Amino acid sequence: MFTIDQIKAAHEKVKSGADFPNYIQDLINLGVKGYDTIVTDGRVSYYGDNDFTASTDKKYDALPIASVTNKERFIEFLVMHQDGQTDYYTFCQHAAQCGIAKWRVDIIEMTCTYYDNAENPILIEKIPE
Repeated sequence: MFTIDQIKAAHEKVKSGADFPNYIQDLINLGVKGYDTIVTDGRVSYYGDNDFTASTDKKYDALPIASVTNKERFIEFLVMHQDGQTDYYTFCQHAAQCGIAKWRVDIIEMTCTYYDNAENPILIEKIPE
């Protein structure tokens, strides 16, 4: 199975949201089936076959998650990020400001779902292949 060090090596190639499709391909090659990113502190839990999981430590100091979700503004920030205009931490700050508490990447379904604090799906997008 995969290790956090292998995932970190793949992640180091990501400079912006524009690099995301290649990152997903690297994860597929490692055997990752999906992962959850917790916006509050940047922790990520990766999962694979047979209930295998590997998790990272927190990446930054806690970000407060807005209690009211602003889907429209979040979509604007997401488009900017995917266009390479923001780095990862800035995107996480924007997500928190818009009430996004986590996102789940499902590599099998090739979707990324963004959730609020109550685990309600706010936006589901198809990952480009």
